[in-house]
Amino acid sequence: MKKMLLAFIAFLSFSLSAFAAVNINTATQTELETLENVGETRAKAIIEYRNKNGKFKSLDELDKVPGIGEKTLESIKKDGTISGATTVTAPNKNTKNEKPMKEKATKAEKAVATDKPAKAEKASKEAKSASKEDSVKADKAAKDKEKADKAAAKEAEKEAKKAAKEKEKADKAAAKEAAKAEKAKADKAAADKAKK
Repeated sequence: MKKMLLAFIAFLSFSLSAFAAVNINTATQTELETLENVGETRAKAIIEYRNKNGKFKSLDELDKVPGIGEKTLESIKKDGTISGATTVTAPNKNTKNEKPMKEKATKAEKAVATDKPAKAEKASKEAKSASKEDSVKADKAAKDKEKADKAAAKEAEKEAKKAAKEKEKADKAAAKEAAKAEKAKADKAAADKAKK
């Protein structure tokens, strides 16, 4: 009788683990998400790795998948397999002990409803803060532009004065040369007259 009971318990535990088996080589994203510590991101990573590199030859190869570490790998080894059909009957292990989805959705809706005024007020404060920052930045930019314009005007005035001085100097030199040439011409004319 004890042997029969032990055999029945062994058969039952074997059949239950078979019902919860997830073949990582053929499982869909949703089926992979039923594995403990495997959510949407890790399930997608497993599928992406499988598509690029082909079927897994052992469960230990999962450590090559980005985002799967030693702890996650050990969790997957409990219900994961590389052969056979995926037969998931157990609820998602990631949501174990959670309340039904409707109740969760209602709570989420309530949280959003009560959170809306706070979020609106926060957004308003952020907008005012951003507006002040923009105003300060605009004022600073205007002051910087005004400063740059003054510096440019001052530089242009300095260049104009320098050009005027150089022109005046050139005009004086030209007048001096003209006077010198005129004197030379007059001296030559006087010399020519004296010779006659």
